[in-house]
Amino acid sequence: MDSTPVGLITNPKATPLALQCQQWLDSVLARNINVILSETIDYEVRRELLRANKLLSIKKLDLLKSELTYLPITTELMLKVAELWARARNEGKPTADNKALDGDVILATQAVLVAGYGHEVIIATSNAKHLSMFADAREWQSI
Repeated sequence: MDSTPVGLITNPKATPLALQCQQWLDSVLARNINVILSETIDYEVRRELLRANKLLSIKKLDLLKSELTYLPITTELMLKVAELWARARNEGKPTADNKALDGDVILATQAVLVAGYGHEVIIATSNAKHLSMFADAREWQSI
């Protein structure tokens, strides 16, 4: 199962890490912090759930999508993604193979755009390495 926060939250098995992540999300929401589900993350988690025919997890993802603010992919976003993707490669810091769609850059760019509207944005992740090149990204347990 996916070890990202969304992957853990949609895991129907009550593993210690999945329970910890759900409790973390509940505590963040209890502090009236707006949690955003990126369309990019929904896609990355959903495609694997569909491939593995994990119907209960898909239902949990749909529920999560309805409970959180959902941030879709837009043309403005993709134009900025292309800029950041090219800059990272020109600086010798690619975040994925040159032929990959590179979900990390798409997610990070969404954070950059939302922050540009005056919001504090922190990407909750299980791997901050690539994301933190572009935006404030932290291990979810530290938020």
